[in-house]
Amino acid sequence: MDLLKGKVALITGAARGIGREVALKFASEGADIAFTDLAINDEALQTRTDIEAKGVKVLPLASNAASFEDAHKTVDVVLAEFGRIDILVNNAGITKDGLILRMDESQWDAVLNVNLKSAFNFVHAVAPAMVRQRGGSIINMSSVVGAHGNAGQTNYSASKAGMIGLAKSVAKELGSRNIRANCVAPGFIDSRMTQQLPEPVRKEWIKNIPLRRAGTVDDIANACLFLASDLSGYVSGQVIFVDGGMTM
Repeated sequence: MDLLKGKVALITGAARGIGREVALKFASEGADIAFTDLAINDEALQTRTDIEAKGVKVLPLASNAASFEDAHKTVDVVLAEFGRIDILVNNAGITKDGLILRMDESQWDAVLNVNLKSAFNFVHAVAPAMVRQRGGSIINMSSVVGAHGNAGQTNYSASKAGMIGLAKSVAKELGSRNIRANCVAPGFIDSRMTQQLPEPVRKEWIKNIPLRRAGTVDDIANACLFLASDLSGYVSGQVIFVDGGMTM
């Protein structure tokens, strides 16, 4: 349908997983794509090739999303290459799980820097261009644990809750310039990480999901496509839970 034809999307942490699927989905709808990862390795190069096969322009960039300076340099390069940025997806993220009594400062700082500070970095860098364009869509990748917490993930849960607060505040600050900010909050998604869980644990998770299945990366990408496109032109400051009904 070419829902994003003529638009430019910047997606952080998109060499693999959910970010990669979002990039491919956007490309299939006509958007030119810039994506980042810590390094442009074979995995990132394959993602670039797969995006190019959709018939759009693609620019892979090595960037440490947790670095304020790197984020601004990255945005400058994307603007020089494409002339505009219409969509920002703050997807870069890591986990360093542990019980609060055993978690050390480095675990906390690493997760908050990569997951939350990175989103601030890129919003700060992209906002002036979107203000000049008088339009844009910012999508923060949150999580169901950002809404209800999770034992052993205080750092991750706090970072994902922060993504929600950041999006809502940006929506209020920049809404008058036709800039929207929203969150997608995935639930139990079938991924490399969840596939490593013991089968009894996976079954217990799925048993508690009303739709009785794990989500897919395509489920997440579809929600991001809605928020990136003009179909959601009057949607801002919201959290879309893509979780099969877990959060009710």
